[in-house]
Amino acid sequence: MWATSPESWRDGVRAGPYSHFRRWNSVSRLMWAGGGAPLHTYDHHMSEQNRRLVLAHRPSGLVDEGTTRLETEPLPELQNGEALVKVRFLSIDPTIRTWMDDVASYLPPIQIGEVIRSGGVGEVIESRTDAYAPGQLLFGMTGWQDYVIADTAERAMQVLPDGVSPGIAIGILGVTGMTAYFGLIDVGQVSDGDVVVISGAAGATGSAAGQIAKIKGAKKVVGIAGGADKCAYIVDELGFDEAIDYKNDNVAKRLREACPEGIDLYFDNVGGSILNDCLANLAMRGRVVLCGAISTYNSDGPPPGPSNYLSLLVRRGRMEGFIIIDYLDRFPAAQLEVAGWIAEGKIKSSEHVIEGLERAPDALNLLFSGGNTGKVIVAL
Repeated sequence: MWATSPESWRDGVRAGPYSHFRRWNSVSRLMWAGGGAPLHTYDHHMSEQNRRLVLAHRPSGLVDEGTTRLETEPLPELQNGEALVKVRFLSIDPTIRTWMDDVASYLPPIQIGEVIRSGGVGEVIESRTDAYAPGQLLFGMTGWQDYVIADTAERAMQVLPDGVSPGIAIGILGVTGMTAYFGLIDVGQVSDGDVVVISGAAGATGSAAGQIAKIKGAKKVVGIAGGADKCAYIVDELGFDEAIDYKNDNVAKRLREACPEGIDLYFDNVGGSILNDCLANLAMRGRVVLCGAISTYNSDGPPPGPSNYLSLLVRRGRMEGFIIIDYLDRFPAAQLEVAGWIAEGKIKSSEHVIEGLERAPDALNLLFSGGNTGKVIVAL
């Protein structure tokens, strides 16, 4: 599955730095089956140069101006079987920050000098393959750069179908929405009558998770978010039953008030003290789904372990992590169900759009400062 050498990842727009996603690519062709016309009109002027942001130094804490370096390289001559894709939108996700660390994980670390790894949506500018037509919008692993080469092998991308906007493709029907879907339904086994708590509830994954919990029959959904505006948003716009403001409330106290009989299912996006507080208020046979630990991603040292973990023993609870790539073969069916909910008005999504490739590092930091509501996207 991870079949390229690190040396090949450095070769720029023609390189296959995302061949780790070969399985993703083959499955995603099913999820976007049906082709699609361009959804927007763009300036089709093509530069002769490719700008790309590469990893210059491994960050300590938040990404700063020394973490990435803007480079320029000539565009390669297009070969038979290839298409040149102008990147239009970048998906900004917390996991990008973890890939910058020199730590073994479910994907190899980004190496110094490599393009920053990320998904995105691009437009076919020129094509020498029947698989992609000029003007089509494609979804796949683009990286933080202006152009990427697509083919039908390791660098395959997926044609967006008619009616699917780039924001929806990157967000609620992409990895973000699928993470919420499988985390709640498969791992958390959400069921009728559950009291569900979601941290990071105003973010892309958390906001989807809370809405899916309501659709699946949860008795009460409580979201934890930062600030009065975000708390109002998840209740008034997304249908959460209650919100806890971690910046201004005593979270442990508010959890006891909001969930007096305990938490049946906690969907954890943040880790840290909030995970600890939720463990302390777990219901009998409660479940904890470990989706992320965004509060710890910029820490220099190891995060403290949850001191309330023995609640899992006393309450006969269960805490389980998951990685979304384990569910790739089930994306098509899940996306059909979520698309139906969108059409019926049962689930909403929002995008926080930042303009300009050079601002991608700032966009990534928004995820850790709480400066975003919904899915963070960089428009190029």
